[in-house]
Amino acid sequence: MEKIKVGIIQHSSVHQNLKASVEKLTELLAQAARQDIQMVVVGEGWLSGYPVWFDYIPEAALWNYPPTKKLYARFRENSVVIDGEEMKHIRALAKKYEMVLSLGMNERVEKGLGIGSVYNSLVLIDANGEIVNHHRKLVPTFTEKLVHTHGDAAGLKAENTKVGKVGGLICWEHWMPLNRQALHNDAEQIHVAMWPNVHEMHQVASRQYAFEGRCFVLAAGQMLKAKDLPSELKLPENLAANPEQYVLKGGSCIIAPDGRYIVAPVFDKEDIITAEINLEEMYYEKMTLDTSGHYYRPDIFNFSVNRKRHDF
Repeated sequence: MEKIKVGIIQHSSVHQNLKASVEKLTELLAQAARQDIQMVVVGEGWLSGYPVWFDYIPEAALWNYPPTKKLYARFRENSVVIDGEEMKHIRALAKKYEMVLSLGMNERVEKGLGIGSVYNSLVLIDANGEIVNHHRKLVPTFTEKLVHTHGDAAGLKAENTKVGKVGGLICWEHWMPLNRQALHNDAEQIHVAMWPNVHEMHQVASRQYAFEGRCFVLAAGQMLKAKDLPSELKLPENLAANPEQYVLKGGSCIIAPDGRYIVAPVFDKEDIITAEINLEEMYYEKMTLDTSGHYYRPDIFNFSVNRKRHDF
């Protein structure tokens, strides 16, 4: 099989500024194209910013706290509309560069029910510019519930693209075993694991996923400095004293189907992390473990997924 060059964009977005983040992504995709990267990934909520402030500014989670309410309105306004102008622009870039894109984003809807809610979403765009999958995180994790709503399983699948069959999960969805089985059953070849930071336990989950699914895993982390946390919130003393410190530190890595690192985790550095992968390597490993084949017992277990899209 022909080798595929993949890349993870481990650069900060422009938090809570969708227009500027799209402009930055445009520049970064041009850089990726010059490196002949065929598939590019950005991390959880990259457009336009993972809500990491809850982890560092405790009062942000207080009931009826005016600064957070004001921030939520800005958070929603700078979220992506799937059929909006920003996505049309990004899709055109994918087509221009003949590049598969897997994008993490905050997503809002503009009509119908739920116009005040925001989804934590993953969108997969093929090299022809067409959206081939749109997954909404099933369960927001802990404080994410303050800004994100529940998704559904309409996008809980792997889809054919120019580079192979690609699926993805967002953060703690990797610890929902039936999510993993759904994607294994779809003959996933490349898995996108989106995280805010890919710290030690996230590394464990990503490597376990690669080993269990016998697939390649692109684990995408993010970068963010303390000074770039939302202006509506006051930095605690430890962050205010060193605003240049990273609160999101990356940790992006690329993992082989046997669980080993092809590219070890990269921390505290903005970069495009790349590797060449050979999909045939999956089948070397499936000889001993195939969780949708000779290690799967449909005569014992019943498994089904409700993939109906629900919009409140």
